[in-house]
Parts: sequence; C-alpha cells; structure tokens
Amino acid sequence: MLRHLKPDFKTIADFRRDNRQAFRLVFREFVLLCRQLDLFGRELLAVDGTRIKAVNNKDRNFTRASLTEFIRLADVKLDDYLQRLDTSDAAEQAAGGSRVKGLAEKIAAVRERRTRCQEMLAELDRTGEDQISLTDPDSRAMAAHTHVAVGYNAQVAMDTKHKLIVEQQVTNQVLDMGLLTETAEPAKEILGVEQIAVVADRGYFKIEDIEACEKAGMEPYVPRPQRGPAVRAGLFRKDEFAYDPESDTVLCPGGQRLQPYSSSLLRGLTKINYVNKQACRDCPLRPRCTYNSFRAVSRLENEAVLDRMQARLAQRPQILAQRREAVEHPFGTIKQWMNQGAFLMRGLEKVRGEFSLTALAYNLRRVLNIVGCTELMVAVQG
Repeated sequence: MLRHLKPDFKTIADFRRDNRQAFRLVFREFVLLCRQLDLFGRELLAVDGTRIKAVNNKDRNFTRASLTEFIRLADVKLDDYLQRLDTSDAAEQAAGGSRVKGLAEKIAAVRERRTRCQEMLAELDRTGEDQISLTDPDSRAMAAHTHVAVGYNAQVAMDTKHKLIVEQQVTNQVLDMGLLTETAEPAKEILGVEQIAVVADRGYFKIEDIEACEKAGMEPYVPRPQRGPAVRAGLFRKDEFAYDPESDTVLCPGGQRLQPYSSSLLRGLTKINYVNKQACRDCPLRPRCTYNSFRAVSRLENEAVLDRMQARLAQRPQILAQRREAVEHPFGTIKQWMNQGAFLMRGLEKVRGEFSLTALAYNLRRVLNIVGCTELMVAVQG
C-alpha cells in the first residue's frame, strides 16, 4: 500500500530532535501502562549505569592537566625554535631563507595553539569545570576502564521481575558514586510502593547516598569496596574489625578492644578514630595489621547505616548475582540489538531525549514478548 515508502534519515533525525522533550513523558506513560498490566514485581530494583560514546572525539576533549602540559611543551618548543632562528647563518638567508621561513611558520602555529589552550584553561577557571569538549560541550571524558573515551553516563533502575526499565536518566557525571538515590527514588514513586529493596554494585558506594536511600523508604544493598592504604599493603582490612555499639568500641582481629581516641570532620561528618596503643604494642599480629606503632580504625558518625546494610547483605547474598543477571539484559540489548553504542545527538538535553526513546523501545519490545500484541493493544485502548 505504501509502495515501500519510508522516512529518510533526515526525517527521522528531525523527529528525534523536535520531540526530545516528549519522549521522556511517553516513556513514563508506558511505565504506568506496564504497572497497570501487573508486569512489575515491585519488590526489588536493580540500579546500574553504562557509558555511551558522545559525538566528540577524544582529541577534541581537554582536561586541565592536558592543557597545562601542552602549554609547558609549547614553551619548550618555542624556546628551541627561537634559538634555531638566532643561530641561522646569513648564507642561508641570502639563499632565500627557506629554513628561516619554515621556522617562522612553525613558531606562529605553536603560538596560535598555545593561545587557544590558554583560552580554554581560562574558561575552565571561569566555569570551575575540570575538562572541556569542543564538539559536544556537555560530554565528558569517562573513566579508562569503561572503554568509552568521551561520552555520557546512562543510568537505569529496573524492576527485576521482567527486567523492565522503570526509571532512566543520562548524566555527564563520570562516576556512579552519588547516583543511587537520584535514580532509584523516582522509580519507587512511579511503582507506588512504601518500601522497596534497591541493589547496585560497589561503584555506587557512598555513605551519604546510602543514608539518603534509607530515608527515602528504600533498603539499599551495595557491597562495600575494599580500598585504602591497609588493603593496598595487604594488612587487615577494616571489615575485619567489628564495631560494638553498646560499648562504643571496636574489636580487632587479635581480640582486643579499641577505644575512641580522637575525632575530626570529613565532608561535614564527624569521624571518630578508635585506638588501643597498649594492646598494639604487645600484639603478635601487629606485622599483619600495621607498619606503625599502633593501628587506628575510623568510623563516621552515621556509619550505622553501613552496618545495617552489611547485615542485610549477609542475609541475602544471592541478591548481588540477581542484580548482575538483571542489568546485563537491558544494556546488552540496547548496545547489541539496538546498536546504541554511541549517541547521535549533541548536548545533554538532546541526549536525554534520545536515550528516553531508546529505553521506551526496549520496554516496548520486552512487553510485546511477555504479553503479546493483542493484550497490549487492549490495554492501550482501555
């Protein structure tokens, strides 16, 4: 009937650009339709993020450090060129000065690029940012282990019953740390539940965010990363020390109790250091515990929230494997089946609209596989 007529790439691109604000609203309405069809378990949300490449080559992204280093190297190169100009012999100049002319062109090119770098560095000082992208100003250089040089961080909160996306957002924040509550709370609200469990990987571990998650009526499950100088040195980890809230002491692996010793502020929170110098001095385990004369173990004032979460993880150790199985499905589908390995639009607002359309297409395909086209159309018309 249509005689194989179909929209060309320009029509599709214009549609995507002009309706970017509506895509998120349509995505939300479809999530509500899925809730009406009882496709959500509404018991467990899995939160994860993936980096998707932006329309910005890594050579068009500059950090404060790279700009500073280029200016330093440009100064060295300019000094070399100027010295070579000073030592050019008169015979060459008389012969046409081709060498002198070539050096002058190189000096002008280096100076021009050095000036551009100084301007970009001044822009970073003005805005307070730590990097600048020239093709897509909102994109950011991602962490090296993500294999995405310059891009965006796409976040999803998924109900684990049918692996449907409940909430999605795109940010140019490089790390996932601090995005747990921001991603999960809107999902909890749209599911209409008073309490829900939320699981994420260790990249989301931030005590303030985990505490905010609890206050918002969610039970977070985030494994604690093992990091710090003791871990790097192969000494006893912090999680091998047990805190006793009744006596406000810390029990060390040697069976000794560490008492509150000093306090300080960290990110606006009180940090208390627990120490037992006498016990450390005579302890046979000290070589495995510290290279100093005594070991200090610190706790933040709100660290009880981490103790509660650790107890929950101990009761449900399988929940981490459940998260991994759930989140691999949407991102694998989006990147492989839907070929969304890179964004086509520029700018954070447009990219958010593009990903909303992607998430909507993913959910639509999942629902068609689960309930079929007939039941879905009846729900839409009803």
